[in-house]
Amino acid sequence: MEQKKRKQLLKLIESDCRLSMEEYAIMLGEEVQIIIAEIKRLEQEKIICGYRALIDWDKVEDDWIEALVEVQTIPKGEEGYREIAERVRKFPEVKSLFFVSGRFDFILLLQGRNIKEISKFISTNLASIPDVSGTQTHFVLDKYKEWGIDLYQSDSDPRIQVSL
Repeated sequence: MEQKKRKQLLKLIESDCRLSMEEYAIMLGEEVQIIIAEIKRLEQEKIICGYRALIDWDKVEDDWIEALVEVQTIPKGEEGYREIAERVRKFPEVKSLFFVSGRFDFILLLQGRNIKEISKFISTNLASIPDVSGTQTHFVLDKYKEWGIDLYQSDSDPRIQVSL
């Protein structure tokens, strides 16, 4: 499959991975078998890393909190950062882990049942890593947009109503 169509396919999958192979094929003007083979190849090469639904857990769970935690480490070069990332990413509370530029080295997205649970995780698991020199925690109070999806879209039709 040509590069341009491959990127279009990836964008379609990213925006709605529930579409059928037939629907992707129609949208791209390709044969279904080509789409199936391409998706299989993209999965094998770990270009497609997984499929997810975006759930607004605030509407489902009462005991639910997320925190963004900035983590500062003692510099030990690239291998040192990888070792810390390898250790931190294994915790189930860590939903996302990013190596970043700036004052802090990592940003983590943590999920827990309450502030106390998140605080205990930070003091017990993060602070106990010898190369972690500091953390700063930001609790998520509300979400307005996530992964490009507006969480506050109104259900009303945005088109202007015209009557004759």
